[in-house]
Amino acid sequence: MSKEIALPALPTGSLDAYISAAFQLPMLSAEEEHGLAVRLRDHKDLRAAQTLIMSHIRFVVRIARNYNGYGLALPDLIQEGTVGLMKAVKRFDPEMGVRLVSFAVHWIKAEIHEYILKNWRIVKVATTKAQRKLFFNLRSSKKRLGWFSKEEVDRVAQDLGVKPETVLEMESRLSGQDIAFDGPLEEEDDQVTATPAGYLSDLRMEPSSLLESSDNEAHRREGLTAAMKGLDERSRKILEARWLGERKSTLHELAERFQVSAERIRQIEKSAMDKLKAQLSAGVEPYIRD
Repeated sequence: MSKEIALPALPTGSLDAYISAAFQLPMLSAEEEHGLAVRLRDHKDLRAAQTLIMSHIRFVVRIARNYNGYGLALPDLIQEGTVGLMKAVKRFDPEMGVRLVSFAVHWIKAEIHEYILKNWRIVKVATTKAQRKLFFNLRSSKKRLGWFSKEEVDRVAQDLGVKPETVLEMESRLSGQDIAFDGPLEEEDDQVTATPAGYLSDLRMEPSSLLESSDNEAHRREGLTAAMKGLDERSRKILEARWLGERKSTLHELAERFQVSAERIRQIEKSAMDKLKAQLSAGVEPYIRD
């Protein structure tokens, strides 16, 4: 059984102090690491898990520093990397023949990658597998400022195993910036920045739009009224009670009212709804689509 290894708590409130303390924590030998991992696996020893995590925080810091260029706070990157480290410790098998750091690096990077993709821009820039691969490799592939030439696009596409069109699309996304819908106006005229609110018109109160909306609503009501008249009295009352009243009746309430089972009420309701849909589609479909 491995000996108990006491590690001091990391300070909070200061990033520099946290990083300095993390690098001062003693590293584990292969025997100590194996013993702690066995205790965690066989006995669910949380103190062993804590020791494994704390002794590897320095590696999380080193990996997180490599992602400083994405404009996100280093403490957040370290925090996400630590989550990945925790997941790795939980899944680590001491009998697989590798050190924990070699196993954990993939989990640490995966959590940091996911965090960057979710927070780097308001609008997601990488959604497919190919785009996610490009996101973290495109910068290192760029040798100069400016857009790629055709030869560079083809070379990057070949190196990363994606289509040239995907490279061009991701390059365009990375070159863009988030724009506020209604950004602040500068005092000087020559400093005014165009925002969508400046050139996208609001049609909600435009007279022709209001008239069109009112006309469509009237046609919908006329179509619904005409379709309801085509139903038998019981079906019409059930639909009115279920969908058109201020208080919607339950199947059991209507079953008691019409002296049938709740299942029968459901069947009548479904049949009536199917008839309504058929009549509305045949008679007023153009108005419903608007």
